[in-house]
Amino acid sequence: MHFGRAADALHIAQPVLSRQIRAFEDELHVQLFVRDKRGTALTPAGEQLRTDAPVLLTESEAVCRRVRRAAAGNRAFAVGFMPGLIVTGPARALRSRHPDLRIEVVRTGWDDQVQALHDGRIDVSYLRLPVDQRGLTLRPLLREPRLVVFPSAHRLAGKETVRIADLADEHLLQNPDAVPEWRDIATEAHAPGAWPVHTVEEKLELVAAGQGIVVLPESTVTFYRRPDVRSAAIEDIGPNRVALAWVAARLDPLIEEFAALALAEHASTGQMSPE
Repeated sequence: MHFGRAADALHIAQPVLSRQIRAFEDELHVQLFVRDKRGTALTPAGEQLRTDAPVLLTESEAVCRRVRRAAAGNRAFAVGFMPGLIVTGPARALRSRHPDLRIEVVRTGWDDQVQALHDGRIDVSYLRLPVDQRGLTLRPLLREPRLVVFPSAHRLAGKETVRIADLADEHLLQNPDAVPEWRDIATEAHAPGAWPVHTVEEKLELVAAGQGIVVLPESTVTFYRRPDVRSAAIEDIGPNRVALAWVAARLDPLIEEFAALALAEHASTGQMSPE
């Protein structure tokens, strides 16, 4: 919101930046900024561009990455997955159909599972919802219960199920937006951006140390089972939903083929989401 500082950050002269913006506005046939004595502000069109542009820029970088990889003769297909989810079956099946194709698997986290699709690190991914679905194609895969994880000496240890109200006084070691049912009844104050813990391993270490609780999908809890923590199903909140996702603009036959294999595998095991 300051043309001089923006020009300095771009290492160009301010008049050059102003001309480039005017040329961009002419190309779009809209006004992006309002500049007066009070300062600089975005117009509604500018606000919309600021919302959409990051995804477009990221996807353009992804295209460049894939083009360079293809030019180098590096034929690969990358599958992303969240902790606790297993992609071995469809990945192996795709590899058997295309022996010359290198299959890569990439572990993602809550913070980058969508970004990794947009920036081209992965071609298709198993996502844990909810996520920002803009620019993506999603296919529901499965649902699974959510469990609360607490220290082995916790007051709830020994219970197989709890209610979300039982956790109102607990300290949650993750962003409350990930567990809105807890957020709406919690007694502790929580401020945005106050959760520097990202990985499941970090969260479980803090749980074991008695610093709080986490709410995780059942498969994640099972995968990271350890003797110093306990878990219980939360009986009155909805399940975690898992979907297969890829960038909607990509028309890659390999993506459609992998999606068919993944959907068929989960249908055969009875794990398919009813959605």
